[in-house]
Amino acid sequence: MPHDENRRPFVFPRWANYVLPVALVAIFAGLPYNILLVGLIGAPSTTDVNYQPHQPIPYSHELHVNQLGLDCRYCHTTVEKAGFAAIPSANICMNCHHAIRKVDAAGKPNPKLAPLYEAYQTGMPVEWVKVHDLPDYAYFNHSAHINKGVSCVSCHDRVDRMGSDGVYQAKELSMGWCLKCHRDPAPNLRPVDQVTNLMWGWDMKSEEKLKIGQEMFEHKNIRNAKQMSDCSLCHR
Repeated sequence: MPHDENRRPFVFPRWANYVLPVALVAIFAGLPYNILLVGLIGAPSTTDVNYQPHQPIPYSHELHVNQLGLDCRYCHTTVEKAGFAAIPSANICMNCHHAIRKVDAAGKPNPKLAPLYEAYQTGMPVEWVKVHDLPDYAYFNHSAHINKGVSCVSCHDRVDRMGSDGVYQAKELSMGWCLKCHRDPAPNLRPVDQVTNLMWGWDMKSEEKLKIGQEMFEHKNIRNAKQMSDCSLCHR
């Protein structure tokens, strides 16, 4: 192929001088930014707090607990003796609802309770949607916390104020959140007979509540912060 003496050599445009610096800035500044951004977006405080799924029945804890005075253990029967806080069966609900609100204001069958009556007649459970759903690799035992004086409020907040829109997740329930309590549990401890009293301590000073919590810490022989932070405690 003959050599073209008039052909000019290729010269990169002036803007190409900025490609490498811009690329380096993008890599070293953008990578931490993206990691931080993904971390914030994927954090439980972002993804889980205020999670409120639609339930098959518009059950109001505010009505049943706050107004009618039902104790948490009437429905969640296993919370004191098992790791799982049982979801009430239709039979438990029907102890009251066989005669309560079977019809609406117009005298017709109450449509809101139709799934309950169907479950009671068929023997199939009401398909409640789980709200507080810890990952399978995290071991949590309700009875261990309840019997040491940790109230429902500490993890579930004031459920007695949650109306017919349903229960929502008020706390992030992340590992760091749990460890904060495990390293200093006294502020979340109260007399065992008051764990389901969601209004306990509202009229006390913080110093008085903390004193009771410290007394419970000693009385229940709760392990020290190092032991309570051991990985095997929750990851078995």
